[in-house]
Amino acid sequence: MQKIIVISLLCGLLLFILLTGCGGNGTDPLKPQGRLLVATTTSLYDTGLWGYLEPMFEEEYDTELDILSAGTGIALEYGRRGDVDVITIHSKSRELEYVAEGHGVERVPFAYNYFLIVGPESDPAGIRGMAPEDAFRKLFNTGSGTFVSRGDDSGTHAKEKSIWASAGYEYTDIQNARGWYVEGGKGMGPTLLMASEMQGYTLTDMGTFLSYKGEIALVPIVEEGDILLNVYSIIAGNAENNSKLNAEMAQNLVDFITSDKIQQLIGDYGFDVYGMQLFIPCAGNEPVS
Repeated sequence: MQKIIVISLLCGLLLFILLTGCGGNGTDPLKPQGRLLVATTTSLYDTGLWGYLEPMFEEEYDTELDILSAGTGIALEYGRRGDVDVITIHSKSRELEYVAEGHGVERVPFAYNYFLIVGPESDPAGIRGMAPEDAFRKLFNTGSGTFVSRGDDSGTHAKEKSIWASAGYEYTDIQNARGWYVEGGKGMGPTLLMASEMQGYTLTDMGTFLSYKGEIALVPIVEEGDILLNVYSIIAGNAENNSKLNAEMAQNLVDFITSDKIQQLIGDYGFDVYGMQLFIPCAGNEPVS
């Protein structure tokens, strides 16, 4: 009898915890209290930039940062659901839409670099040095080189689709291409590894390419073209539409990222490890293509 009472009490306690979100106050159990949740595009994470900046922010503001690495599409979805307080992504049109929908307070650009079309040194498609749009046209018309797409609704995937559109193609036509076009559905690092293994081409941000350079047999093939501009922005969630958000700390992160001190550190980041600059700071001075 005593065992039955104990078991019943334990079951009741478990049910209570589940219903009250682990804290008994109705808060979202996925959002730990006293922490700031940030969804970031994979390139800012894979290059180590967030790992570099995170402890500085935590020490200055006496809080914990939880960094979730995801493609831009997933990061935006996290933000729309209120699962994160801040997003840092690189797809301007979708960022503006996100803010216009009321999910974000303001789109704040803070750094940029450029996309590259990389491929094997032998360049089987013969696209080296072409304009990005011309390179894509030749890949489509000749099918002489495999192209590995991220295919994951990321900012890089969105940029790839915009280059195809600028080259005069519907993306569905590209997806229906046989033999030479492959959608990996993976992050930038795994996509680079896949392209290297297949000795194919891919579109990559410069930072992730440099961080994986020692693991892949790919080189920059197309490096110039206005359309290759890659701007990163930070957007704090809009607490007027979601009271669960840690609005004050989210704004602290925006102020931190755009401060003169951190902008300088972002600009210097990469020289020690990669021998060159990975990101160009641009808070208050967004470049235009």
